[in-house]
Amino acid sequence: MTTSESMVYRVVPKCACSTIGQIMYYSDHGEFFDGDIHDAKDRIHKWALDDSQQAIIKNVQSHRSYAFTCVRNPYTRILSSFFDKICGIQRNGKYYRGNLVPLLVQKYGIEVGDPDNGFEFDQIKSFRRFLLFARDTIRWRRPMDPDIHWSAMSGHISTFIVNGGRYDHIFWTEKFNDGMQTVLDAVDTAHPISLAEIPRFNESEGHGPKRANPVEDYFDDLSMHLVYEMYKKDFRIFKYDFENPANKMPIGEIDLDEVHAKLGQ
Repeated sequence: MTTSESMVYRVVPKCACSTIGQIMYYSDHGEFFDGDIHDAKDRIHKWALDDSQQAIIKNVQSHRSYAFTCVRNPYTRILSSFFDKICGIQRNGKYYRGNLVPLLVQKYGIEVGDPDNGFEFDQIKSFRRFLLFARDTIRWRRPMDPDIHWSAMSGHISTFIVNGGRYDHIFWTEKFNDGMQTVLDAVDTAHPISLAEIPRFNESEGHGPKRANPVEDYFDDLSMHLVYEMYKKDFRIFKYDFENPANKMPIGEIDLDEVHAKLGQ
């Protein structure tokens, strides 16, 4: 939530959350946060900050501000999670979550490449093995609980509703400028924002291998089955095309009443 309480955003990992956070920060202060917005400790309210929680609860439960979130195609989101969180070296110079990558190498036979050899490895084979691991975490919570970066978007989005919130807008990462402009048109900000001039803030870029193949090459029949098992609700509620991994664009309009009815239980 902005400190001015102009807007409230339910973060969904891997769905343009860095860019959205920076836009919110800029709208209050006329400058971007110097660094990764996830590291900001003041000048923006976050649930992770103890001093922010009461302000957020009061605002959300009384629906004082415009509330929104952003979603992404489940196929490209899980691919992004793999290349960023599994293959990539994180900001601290280490692999994500310490011993997670060695565990995946040992238990699932996943390869992640190496910066010294230009990250040469069989991306498709490794990604499909990662999908088995992701499914195991989501379905059976083993060998660990599902990580926020690959747990279903509907799960993230539902907590806001269950705890008394109501969304005014949910938009697609794939139509980011249109969706974010709808938010900005609905709120008063201290500093005007031109989305055409805003850089894309991608904290995951540049520290891992580049995707070497089209999205659809990573998903055979079994992979598509695993993805559907994990993200069935995401495809249905946020109107993405399960049948065609090559089509990242939505195929219908998001119905906010449906979202609140199905995710508010």
